[in-house]
Amino acid sequence: MRVYFGLGSNLGDRLDNLQIAIHHLIDNGVVVDEFSHLYETPPWGVLNQPPFLNSAISGISDLSAKELLVLVKEIEKIMGRDMSAERWTARIIDIDILFIDDQTIASEELIVPHPRIEERAFVLVPLCDIASQLVNPVTHKSQLDALAVLDVQSKKEVKKIAEWPWAKI
Repeated sequence: MRVYFGLGSNLGDRLDNLQIAIHHLIDNGVVVDEFSHLYETPPWGVLNQPPFLNSAISGISDLSAKELLVLVKEIEKIMGRDMSAERWTARIIDIDILFIDDQTIASEELIVPHPRIEERAFVLVPLCDIASQLVNPVTHKSQLDALAVLDVQSKKEVKKIAEWPWAKI
């Protein structure tokens, strides 16, 4: 199945953190084959923290949704993310499962599609690099259509800082 991930980092070597997270996904059965450009974005939620580097990736995996969630959380732990930290605070790595094919999942542990995709330019801009026509099975909007209705200011704050390839994968 095709899986889309959003990645972000705002602590330490942010680019290295994104690359390490992608390598962990690859090493654990996700065949990553699509990479967005790299973007620097202001923090969201808690504003008094460093800017983030954000990207979106996609790949194929035979892992179930639950197995993907366990993998993502394990990668975050291995990389040193403080899992007890307040929500939306600074972090070495954040990996969100955005879409899994056209599945909809609503459990205590996982909601797919990610419920706040269409509110966040820092997710939609990189996602549109690789999947602009991907339709959200809940809202029935393409990612490009969702991005078009976001406020102009939030889109301006997402600054492309590197074209793909920005990493050696």
